[in-house]
Amino acid sequence: MSGHSKWHNIKLKKGKVDAQRGALFTKLSKEIILAAKGGSPDPEANYRLKMAVEKAREFNMPQDNIKRAIARGAGQTGEREIEEIRYEGYGPHGIAVVVDAATDNRNRTAGELRFLFVKHDGTLGETGSVGWMFDAVGVVEAHPAGKSEDAFTEEALVDGVEDVEFDPDTASIYTSPTKLASARDALRAGGMRISDVYLGMRAKTRVELEGSELAAALNFLEALDEHEDAQRVFSNLDVSDVSLEALA
Repeated sequence: MSGHSKWHNIKLKKGKVDAQRGALFTKLSKEIILAAKGGSPDPEANYRLKMAVEKAREFNMPQDNIKRAIARGAGQTGEREIEEIRYEGYGPHGIAVVVDAATDNRNRTAGELRFLFVKHDGTLGETGSVGWMFDAVGVVEAHPAGKSEDAFTEEALVDGVEDVEFDPDTASIYTSPTKLASARDALRAGGMRISDVYLGMRAKTRVELEGSELAAALNFLEALDEHEDAQRVFSNLDVSDVSLEALA
């Protein structure tokens, strides 16, 4: 995929971005739980948690939900533990896919994702089966706010930024994983409208599909993205020139 933000833009234009409020809050809660589990329950002392809480607030998630998610991540509620699992495999027409999931039942999640792969003529593989096709990156998604590609790119090239993929709706700014926090702070200090910040995967090379093959691949990615345990979906499918007609 030419950037998670591009896929987000396609879904947004289709009117299908987490159409159900509960599904969105579930994904946001899991981000908070995982962040709290991996560090301090204090957002000011845990940068990942701080980002997750800020994102939840941007989507008007109730404060009580945020507090419960932090408590669960800190092991204070007695509920089943949420764990991060990465799934890899091939989708229709050979596209490589990485799914970062969050679940309290890895057997259920693996079975459901395997079903989706098979249903769409794909194969769920072993760990590392396609991961070598991707680089680990930090990603800042931001709104160009009407700026031209040149103007936005110039503004985005702060210290730590390695590449920029422009889209008039939401652009992707790439950093090394270790530079993500500092780059995000510099971009925000410069007045950039940031919509998301996360550690992700970026394909080293991309696959171009057309017609029915492209539609099949996009429908598969959409099915994965809508699974309640899928936090993020990455692919080597090139969607840089995809139009809504491809999904008709």
